[in-house]
Amino acid sequence: TLCVILSMAVGAIIGCALNLEERLNQFGQWVERKLSRWVHGEGSIAKGFVTATLVYCVGAMAIVGSISSALQHDHSTLIAKGLLDGVTSIVFTSTLGIGVGLSAFAVLIYQGLISLLAVWVSPFLTAEVINEMSAVGGLLIAAIGLNMIYDKHLPVGNLLPAIFMPILYLPLAALF
Repeated sequence: TLCVILSMAVGAIIGCALNLEERLNQFGQWVERKLSRWVHGEGSIAKGFVTATLVYCVGAMAIVGSISSALQHDHSTLIAKGLLDGVTSIVFTSTLGIGVGLSAFAVLIYQGLISLLAVWVSPFLTAEVINEMSAVGGLLIAAIGLNMIYDKHLPVGNLLPAIFMPILYLPLAALF
């Protein structure tokens, strides 16, 4: 529990310093401006892009699947994730618009970077670290769900660095 709490706190500080939520929104709005002559619906592209990107990137399957694909050459988790994402993208697109489809590029970059980094940080990726990363990702998914249900907005994009904090926390905690 302490690992998740500290990961969320430190990740939020880093994410706020980098202003990740605003950058995601700005990118979504930029795409919306570029596609506005072909797609109608005020705000639908940016909101769909940001929401879908966050949902598809913070889950445990994105993290664990990318790591197992890179280190064990087991792609089954990513294939299952792709099927689940495909089904949910149909539902999301019906309510959030075409921006949902554009999140595929962000997912490709995100999962690709995790796969590439997994090779370099593999000595630190113990089962405990992966479990804690998944726990933080689950908490972020809950926050995304709250954003979708209620009118309040939690800046989940700013919390994205929290997913990677267990890689630092657990080795440091073992020293003390």
